[in-house]
Amino acid sequence: MAGSRLERFGTVFTRVRDLMRTGVIKPSEKPIWYDVFEAFPPKKAPLYVKPHTRPYTKKQDAVPEIFYREDEVRAKFYVQYGTGPRPLDLSRTKSVSTCQRFVDKYTELRGHNVLEESALFEETGKALLTEGIMLRRRGVLPVSAESRDPVLELKLMDMLAEQQSVGDDSEERRETST
Repeated sequence: MAGSRLERFGTVFTRVRDLMRTGVIKPSEKPIWYDVFEAFPPKKAPLYVKPHTRPYTKKQDAVPEIFYREDEVRAKFYVQYGTGPRPLDLSRTKSVSTCQRFVDKYTELRGHNVLEESALFEETGKALLTEGIMLRRRGVLPVSAESRDPVLELKLMDMLAEQQSVGDDSEERRETST
């Protein structure tokens, strides 16, 4: 009925007029404004005119690229170490990727040390090694147990044992102080 039509199919006045002619609206139910509008119609008919739109032209958005310092570190990490041996499990929301751990450790060491970028990158890799995170350089084949240098293995074992003993000592201090 009248409520289902839009303004572009006639004015409110013409729709009410037509409804009164057909008998849908009784003359006793006509709106208050109807007689005034009929006596003093506007000079221009209030018709719906579809706005003229130009065809869509592609506009180049001038959105600058946003780079953070962490992005540069991530890029260097993926160039040097790749994505790793296994894919990242996105179903575990609490897990942190190796790259993110690297970036966190890098920013932490950058706050403490005044080293060059390349030296800081290497120090971050060593710090993660002491935490037990093995990083393999891209393009380097994994070293078999037979070809591994025994002196290097001893140094790594000593380094890990020393790091664990430092962690155990700090835990004992906390327990004794409480």
